[in-house]
Amino acid sequence: MTDTSSANASGKIPVTVLTGYLGAGKTTLLNRILTEDHGKRYAVIVNEFGEIGIDNDLVVGADEDVFEMNNGCVCCTVRGDLIRVVSGLMKRQKPGAPAFDAIIVETTGLADPGPVAQTFFVDDDVKAKTTLDSVTALVDAKHVMARLDDSKEAREQVAFADRIILNKTDLATPAELTAVEARLRALNPLAPITRAERANVPLDQVLGLHGFDLERILDIHPAFASSGSGPAHGEDAHVHDEHCGHDHDHDHHAHDHDHGHGARGHDHGDDIKGVSLSLDRPMNGVKFTAWLDKLLGEKGQDILRAKGIIDVQGEDRRLVFQAVHMILEGDLQREWGKTERRWSRAVFIGRDLDEAALKAGFESCAA
Repeated sequence: MTDTSSANASGKIPVTVLTGYLGAGKTTLLNRILTEDHGKRYAVIVNEFGEIGIDNDLVVGADEDVFEMNNGCVCCTVRGDLIRVVSGLMKRQKPGAPAFDAIIVETTGLADPGPVAQTFFVDDDVKAKTTLDSVTALVDAKHVMARLDDSKEAREQVAFADRIILNKTDLATPAELTAVEARLRALNPLAPITRAERANVPLDQVLGLHGFDLERILDIHPAFASSGSGPAHGEDAHVHDEHCGHDHDHDHHAHDHDHGHGARGHDHGDDIKGVSLSLDRPMNGVKFTAWLDKLLGEKGQDILRAKGIIDVQGEDRRLVFQAVHMILEGDLQREWGKTERRWSRAVFIGRDLDEAALKAGFESCAA
């Protein structure tokens, strides 16, 4: 399993936000985290214990809303304020050691994706003690197409993710899986897709991904970044880039997709898509920053995620940025390699994006 302690080197506890509508397999995955003998101490924050169904034989102690498991993990419930719950968990710290190897926040019933991820950016106390590691979305291979047709939340959930776990693959045919993956990639070209049955995904593909760590943003794959249509098929068509996130999830996804309202038929003309931009000439750093700030200020509600690596004129280091709605993080990172292709590329994922306008704005920042 990937060691999550690298995030702990700063004393901060990595946080994974786990999304996925009803029936996608979150409960199975969370129960594994709470009961497997993995030698780690995890805290799982859920909306209601009833959804998880904790086996009382595995509970060694209960303290108000916190259940301690016999493998050292704890499970607690958020009834209201996530900041308060996270702060409470921090107080369970053992002297000289971080309280937990990681915190997993499960998001059933939280209607708006924004506040959960933003909590870990905007609250100073939480930010001082935790670091948002990634957002992982579980989807049900058999039913996801219908959910994407009828549910805005389901589409946004996929679009926000750093990693998508395509679960219950044993219930779908190879042709169905190919079609599902193509649609998921159109909604979110940045998130690697991992196939699983009965949520049997290795925990290192869920925890410790460093999706929000600017220094760990790897290159956006050229095959994707050179076209607006997203990658073809296959593992190396993925963007090798884990990325930043948000989350949401609802309790009402059990309905069928024959309501007519909001259903997009089978043309899959999704309102959310990824737009990829690239430029082979250096950028004017001041112009690019001003354009990006203006874009996020005006369209930030509709831009779920954005990420890019920019070649700034007169600068030996790569400018790396990522955004969640209006919240933008950017920094000059490592120097360009001697033989490395110097070029700028960015991906925007959002609702009803104007691809032509984005392309024109991006290219107008050329030095």
